[in-house]
Amino acid sequence: MTTEESILNKVQILITKHFKTPEEAFNYFDADNDQKLSKGEIVRLLKEAEINGFLRGIVSSKLVEGYDRNADELIDWQEFKMAISKIKT
Repeated sequence: MTTEESILNKVQILITKHFKTPEEAFNYFDADNDQKLSKGEIVRLLKEAEINGFLRGIVSSKLVEGYDRNADELIDWQEFKMAISKIKT
């Protein structure tokens, strides 16, 4: 399993154990209610998914780089859905 797969699987476990839907998880981590996840909000999500502290900053930056389609350096709901669609269920 690659590191990306491992991280996405931990995120999947977090979402399925603690939230009814991925959208509920997105809204929970959207602390400022702007309908977008900042790098800081993503780091919080990764922390709760038990991603190693050293990796959190790197992973949050890579997630934004990989899924931020409108180049605003934030992850909106559609971009979040795209990211979690890569998770194997």
